[in-house]
Amino acid sequence: WSDPSDPTKGFDFLYLDAADYNSFPEGTVVARETTVEGKKVYAMDAIIGEGLKSTAGGIGVENLKGSGLIAGETARAYNEVFTLSYVTGRSVGIGAYLNRLGQRVIQMVNGPMILTGFGALNKLLGKNVYTSQDQLGGPQVMVPNGVTHKLVQSDQEGVGAILDWLSFTPKTAWDCSPVLDATDPPEREVGFLPSKVPYDPRHMLAGTRSPDGEWLSGFFDEGSFQEYLEGWGRSVIVGRAKLGGVPMGVIAVETRNVERRVPADPANPASQEVIEPQAGQVWFPDSAHKTATALRDFNRGENLPVMIFANWRGFSGGTRDMYQEVLKFGAQIVDALVDYKHPVFVYIPPGGELRGGSWVVIDPTINPAQMEMYADVDSRGGILEPAGIVEVKFRKPQQVELMHRLDPELQSLDALLESSGAAEVVGAGSADIQGKIRARE
Repeated sequence: WSDPSDPTKGFDFLYLDAADYNSFPEGTVVARETTVEGKKVYAMDAIIGEGLKSTAGGIGVENLKGSGLIAGETARAYNEVFTLSYVTGRSVGIGAYLNRLGQRVIQMVNGPMILTGFGALNKLLGKNVYTSQDQLGGPQVMVPNGVTHKLVQSDQEGVGAILDWLSFTPKTAWDCSPVLDATDPPEREVGFLPSKVPYDPRHMLAGTRSPDGEWLSGFFDEGSFQEYLEGWGRSVIVGRAKLGGVPMGVIAVETRNVERRVPADPANPASQEVIEPQAGQVWFPDSAHKTATALRDFNRGENLPVMIFANWRGFSGGTRDMYQEVLKFGAQIVDALVDYKHPVFVYIPPGGELRGGSWVVIDPTINPAQMEMYADVDSRGGILEPAGIVEVKFRKPQQVELMHRLDPELQSLDALLESSGAAEVVGAGSADIQGKIRARE
C-alpha cells in the first residue's frame, strides 16, 4: 500500500513472496526484487504465463475464451442489475465491447473506445490514413452514434456524473428508486407554457428565465433534470429527473429543426461529410432507436417510472429513412413498452399534437397495466394532418361537387345548361356551356 494506514490512497505495486515466485517456471512473470516490511519480495511488472501450449492451458485462444466469458456475464448483468461504465482512458477490443454490453457509458474526452489501433489499421490499408485513436473512437464518433451517454472533461467531472446517475437508481434490482424530500412541491403550477411555435423543450422540463429575469418553473423539480444521449438522435430528448422527489425517466420531443452530421471516412478519399436536416416533431431512424434504447435503460436496473411528452407528427418514411431501418426501430419502441414493468405516463403537452403511427407506438393499449395517457385541452390528436386528410378524403369528385355548390358562376352555368336541356336545345349551344363549366372547374 502507498499508506498502510489508509488503503484508499491506493498501492504502489503487486508482489509475490519469494516462495511463490520460485514456484513458477522462469519467465512466467516479469518482476523486480524489493523489500516489504524487511521481507524480500518480487514486485510484478507483467504476467507472461507459464509458457505452455494453448492446448495445455497456456495463453492462446483461452485468452479469447476468457474474454467471451466476461462479455457474456456483462450482457447478462445489464438484464439483471444496474450497469454503468466510465471510460477514463483508452478502451480497446473486448474492453470497448464490454462498455457497450453494459449499455450505459460515461466517456472522458481523452478516453477513446476502439477495436483496432490506428497504427495497425494504417498497416492494413498500406498507407497512413488515420493519425489518432480519436478518429476511430473519440467523442466525435461515440457521442453522435449513441454509444456514449454522457461526455465529461475530467475524472472529477466523471465521478460527479456517476454519482448524479446513481442518485436515480434503486438500492437493489428489486427495489424502487429512492424517493427524497421534494425540493419543489408537486402541487405547484408550471411556469413555462409551451407554444405552437418551435421552442426549446428543455425549458418545459427544467424551467428557464424569461427575458425580464423572471423564473419560469419547468415540469420537474428545479435543478433535477439530467440529459443523456444528447448528441445522438437529436430530434428526441431523453434524460432523468425528479418530480416531487420521485426519480423518473424523461422522453420529450425537439420541436425545432436539427441537423445530423455523418463524418467523412479518411480511408475513402471520395467520401465527404454529409449534413442531413431533420424536421422537429418527427421520429427519424436514429431518434426512434434512441427512444427504444432509453426505455430499455429505464426499465432494466433503474426501475424508473417514465414520463413521455408526446408531440410527434409521425415517422419519417422516405426512401433513405426506410433504408436506415426506421420501421425496425419504431417497432422496438413497442417492444420496449410491452416489456416495461413500471408506470408509463404519456402526456400530450399544450400546443402538442400526436398523429398516425406515432400515436400507435405509444398507445396505452400496448401495456394497459402500466400505461396511461393524458392530453392538455390545447393539444391535438388524429390519424392524419389536414393536408393528408384532404389528399385522401377530398379528391377531385368531391372538389367538383363543392365547386358547383358554392361558386355563383358555376351555379349560373348549371342553371343555363339545365334550362337548355329542358328546352331540348342541343348541339353547339349545349357544348359551349359544358366547355365553359369545364374551364371554370
